[in-house]
Amino acid sequence: MRTTVLLHRGQDAPSLVDAQLDEPRPDEVLVRVEATGLCHTDLVTLAGLRGAPAVLGHEGCGTVERVGDAVTDLAPGDRVVMSFRSCGQCDQCADGHPAYCLRASRLNSSGRRPDGTATLTIDGEPVFASFFGQSSFATHALAAASACVLIPADLPAHVAAPLGCGFLTGAGAVLHTLAPERGDRLLVVGAGGVGAAAAVTALALGVEVVVVDPLEPRRTLAHDLGATAFAHLEDPLPPVTHALDTTGRADVIAAALKTLRPRGILALVGLGSALGEIDLRDVMMRGLQVRGCVEGDASPRALIPQLVAMHRAGLLPWERLVTTFDLDAFDAAVKAQRDGVAVKVVLVPSGARNDG
Repeated sequence: MRTTVLLHRGQDAPSLVDAQLDEPRPDEVLVRVEATGLCHTDLVTLAGLRGAPAVLGHEGCGTVERVGDAVTDLAPGDRVVMSFRSCGQCDQCADGHPAYCLRASRLNSSGRRPDGTATLTIDGEPVFASFFGQSSFATHALAAASACVLIPADLPAHVAAPLGCGFLTGAGAVLHTLAPERGDRLLVVGAGGVGAAAAVTALALGVEVVVVDPLEPRRTLAHDLGATAFAHLEDPLPPVTHALDTTGRADVIAAALKTLRPRGILALVGLGSALGEIDLRDVMMRGLQVRGCVEGDASPRALIPQLVAMHRAGLLPWERLVTTFDLDAFDAAVKAQRDGVAVKVVLVPSGARNDG
């Protein structure tokens, strides 16, 4: 079918162009996109593509329009969040940890279906798409049915979309990897979309939260939500039992470790430095733990409904974290996010805006 996509090509500003979307395979669904989050992973991937034409977006929310012949748990008219793909068959998937699927790279980052076929063509030429099994920077997306999660019909799309990745990662890191309890104190380093989601989730659990971010608008929001906010890790922070780094910076991670009480735990969710130095003797002597965390170590079909229920109960004010932009305002949205004016950017295709 014909669709409109946000095409990135080299250093040129992205533009909306017409494209041809393939027919749904038996295990796929066609989704009319209502909103899609902008995530740091999109920007990292763009840099790595070195100018190859690409359609990204991996936090889509919308309405199912068509389903493949083998799809039995979704139907046209269903509203869904599109999340990451997993094979469902490897030992990690079977053990309940699909974020560590052994086929994750092929399924989510190859730019093609697992069999190598393209889902999207422009002027007859295949482009990098099927990102996280969706490429939702578009008016329509093909998605693996297994990666789609049903949501209530009345849940606003701009609130639901980040549950596919950013909010899933921050909330899951708290609930699954760190697991702080009432009376504990959590340090969140970097209060963008993932960090802010982690902070509100911990606050909902009755955990004291300390946020460190150099951007004043982010600190102000964190304070308004109930956290204590500092500009730098060198500020006189109280000791913490748990910490979450969203920056991926080796020097920041080393400094965050210093804030932990004995037997504290630090979780890493930021894409950044591949190498760094930490004081291994300090880690050993104080019984510290350092844990990696991908996608909140979550099963989307389990965690997303839980987060929706917590939102409905008034515990997770996701809408306070979100700022919407039109899909073709990508560059302005990126700048607002980098400046801290927008904590979590959600892009809305033309004609889909209904966020109040």
